[in-house]
Amino acid sequence: MDLHKLSLTKQLAGLKKGDFSSIELTNHYLNRISNFDEKLNSFITVTQEKALSQAQAADERYKNKSNLTLDGLPIAHKDIFCTKGVLTTCGSKMLSNFEAPYSSTVYDRLDKEGMVMLGKTNMDEFAMGSSNETSYFGPVKNPWNIEYVPGGSSGGSAACVSAELSPIATATDTGGSIRQPASLCGLTGIKPTYGRVSRYGMIAFASSLDQGGVVARSAEDAALILQAMSGHDPKDSTSLDLDKPDLIKDLDSPIKGMKIG
Repeated sequence: MDLHKLSLTKQLAGLKKGDFSSIELTNHYLNRISNFDEKLNSFITVTQEKALSQAQAADERYKNKSNLTLDGLPIAHKDIFCTKGVLTTCGSKMLSNFEAPYSSTVYDRLDKEGMVMLGKTNMDEFAMGSSNETSYFGPVKNPWNIEYVPGGSSGGSAACVSAELSPIATATDTGGSIRQPASLCGLTGIKPTYGRVSRYGMIAFASSLDQGGVVARSAEDAALILQAMSGHDPKDSTSLDLDKPDLIKDLDSPIKGMKIG
C-alpha cells in the first residue's frame, strides 16, 4: 500500500481501524527518507530510533484502546523547535552540536497527542533567508525540480512534505517563511494569528513577528495539527489567552459572500 499517498486524516482513520500499524507507517516514511532525501537535503537529523519507539508506544495504546487524539501519526519538525535530547541546530554551525535541554511547547503538545517525530528539517540559518541556501548543512532542493529552490526559511519542512517523506511538518514564519516555501512546493501553509501558537522553545529571529505553523498537503491536514498546536501557554508572555477555536468543524462551510482582505 502506498501509505504516503494517504492524507493525514486518512492515515489517522487507518490507524484507528487497524488497517496498518504506526510501526508500519513510520518505517514506510523512514525508508522513503533513506531512499530519496540524499538529493533533496530536507532533513538535518533523522530520529529513527526515537520515531520507532514512539510508534511502538502508539501501537500499544491502540491495542489497549487508550489511544490519544493523533496517536501514531508521523511528523517532521523544523530544526528551530527545541527537542529535548535531540540535536537542535537552527541551520547554524554555532549550534551544530547543541542538544536542547528542554522541548518547545509545540513539540510537547504534539508529543502528548501521540505524534511520532521522524526528524528535524533543514532551514536557512537562524531562519534568515527565503531560499534555504544559507544553511550550514547545505541547500535544500525543490522536489518538483532540484535545479530550483524550495523557498525558505522553512524549505526543509516544505520539501519533505512535498516529496512525501513526511505527511506534515511544523514550520515558522516571520516575513513569509511558511507561506513562501508552501507556495513554491505546491503545499498548504498557514502562519496563524500572532499569539495563537506558543513561541516557547522556538529559537527567535524577530520575536514580535515570529509565529509557528504548519505546511501540509491540504487545509484539512493543516487544521488537524494546528488545532493541537494552538492554545494559551503561560510560558509565553505573548500567548493569547483565548478559547481554542474548532478549526475542523467549519472547513466545509461555504465561502460565498465572504470578504478577505
